[in-house]
Amino acid sequence: MPRFDRLELDPSQGMPDEGGRTKRMELERDEHYWLRLADSERRPGLYENALRYYSRSLELDKSQVTGWVGQVQMLIALDEIVEAELWARKALELFKNHGDLLAGRAQALCRSKDRSQAAAVCDAALSQPNVTAYRWQVRGEVMIVTRSPVDRYCFEKAMQLDSDWLVPLEIGQAYLYHGYPSKALGYARQAVTKAADQAFPWYFQGVCERELGVCDAAVRSFRRVLEIVPNHADAQRQLTELTYQGWSLTRTLRRLFRR
Repeated sequence: MPRFDRLELDPSQGMPDEGGRTKRMELERDEHYWLRLADSERRPGLYENALRYYSRSLELDKSQVTGWVGQVQMLIALDEIVEAELWARKALELFKNHGDLLAGRAQALCRSKDRSQAAAVCDAALSQPNVTAYRWQVRGEVMIVTRSPVDRYCFEKAMQLDSDWLVPLEIGQAYLYHGYPSKALGYARQAVTKAADQAFPWYFQGVCERELGVCDAAVRSFRRVLEIVPNHADAQRQLTELTYQGWSLTRTLRRLFRR
């Protein structure tokens, strides 16, 4: 597991050296600096970078839970499910019964198809004080895989607790991951409404539209991405593929019979 190896924490890394300017720069780059950088990379969907910066923050201060939670979430976003569950358990050794870490472990278990354990761990997460939007997001995802009709209720609770556009976007990602692109598109549109000046919501909306076979709409979404970030390689690649793929009977039928 190469990424797991890279995430091993080494307290000796990142310590200030004896050079004047370099020392001052390193002192300024405390764990809060790396957490801010992680968040700034997470928002455009640069999860590898965000993971690296969450890990960097933990090298400087293993006692802050935000870095642990973010690290688990980024591993899940990168579909490194086994590693995510391992790191959630590792963090829970330091922060026993922490609600968001339990939620991260529940989400990893959910995506590894361990539904019963995912539900139990998610119950434990929601039983902890100071319930967060993330815990309700994970509850909703568990409801998706167990085909419970209350998934939407859980996601609404999450959005009530946190108005950040990342919440509907990540809810949409959960729906898309589990094979419900039409539901994912609804949440992508909510993210776009909240953050029309951000490229990633438009990009995710385009991905959902393409998955549903709504190619004209997908083209418009990807073009909007390029208006915001002209050198966005993924949006350009999507547009190129849409230009050359043409009409597809399979895609049209898939759109007609999509769940």
